[in-house]
Amino acid sequence: MQDGPGINVGILGATGTVGQRFITLLADHPWFVIHALGASPKSAGKPYAEAVAWKQPTPIPPSVADMIIYECQAEHFKDCRIVFSGLDADAAGDIEAAFRSAELAVFSNSKNYRRDPHVPLIVPLVNPAHMSMIPQQRALHDPQLKKGFILTNANCSTTGLVIPLAALEKTFGPIECVLITTMQAISGAGYPGVPSLDIMDNIVPYISGEEEKMEWETLKILGGITEGDDGLKTFDMHARHPLRVSASCNRVPVIDGHTECVSVRFARRPPPSPQQVREALAAFTPDALAMGCPSAPRHAIIVHEQPDRPQPRLDRYFQNGSGVSVGRVRQCQVLDIKFVVLSNNVSIGAATSSIINAEIAVLKGVVGS
Repeated sequence: MQDGPGINVGILGATGTVGQRFITLLADHPWFVIHALGASPKSAGKPYAEAVAWKQPTPIPPSVADMIIYECQAEHFKDCRIVFSGLDADAAGDIEAAFRSAELAVFSNSKNYRRDPHVPLIVPLVNPAHMSMIPQQRALHDPQLKKGFILTNANCSTTGLVIPLAALEKTFGPIECVLITTMQAISGAGYPGVPSLDIMDNIVPYISGEEEKMEWETLKILGGITEGDDGLKTFDMHARHPLRVSASCNRVPVIDGHTECVSVRFARRPPPSPQQVREALAAFTPDALAMGCPSAPRHAIIVHEQPDRPQPRLDRYFQNGSGVSVGRVRQCQVLDIKFVVLSNNVSIGAATSSIINAEIAVLKGVVGS
């Protein structure tokens, strides 16, 4: 793959927080070549460096600085095989649907299609098998479609949670219930995001829609796919082994990196010990790594032994933000096991997940030639 011609990709919402992270991650990608950038009409026609309020810790890659931004219309992206969407939800729905109808493979960070019963909601280190839903999506949306589809990745806070949960279920069987309290970075609100007078010296114990998203997205991601008597596939939403999820979400004055305190109860009795949990987390190897995805982390989960880790400032950029860090694994006096998980919300929680999803789709032949 690396020795062949590059695969042209486009980025929608290229001037936003997630779009900027797409650009930093794709600028030197071994397979993908940034071919077209899309943003709002007020940015269209301008060179990227002139239109963007760049907020990344590295400079704008020279290869995109002078690229002219287009409006988010499929005709400008016809030479792309893949389109990454970092659009805001208020704009994403119609635009992404139009790109699908134009036979483009859309890898979306937006929430608009996550609940669609025919659109996969994929955390690439957990459930890439859900890509099997794509042929049915095409058939039901437009039987003439050959290449177009929409695939979504999860909410950033959900992503950090389900990776260790998947590792634990793989080793110890079903989890019965999960309690989560999040401490979420301000970059998760986009730019300009939360006003400084609201977040400095403060914690905001409410993020609109976030708790609900964590609670149902976890079920769709960790659940399997079943086929009915009519031949249609459906997501079973973890129905075979019911899972209850309760989330409390908070915004904290951290730039990047979502921290989550998690407690779990296993169906298996007696439950695993903290040491068994540590070993299972450290040993977890996702299919994306085995398949050879260049953006997949070498270690999906880093387990910290220090009593005060993980921490956003120390751990959010490890492996370029593509894995998660877990620490403080210990017994829970109410459930079974509790631990702390840290994930980079704009990398594995957003752009990196979409990129790995696209790499998997290429390797599986889901993305047409």
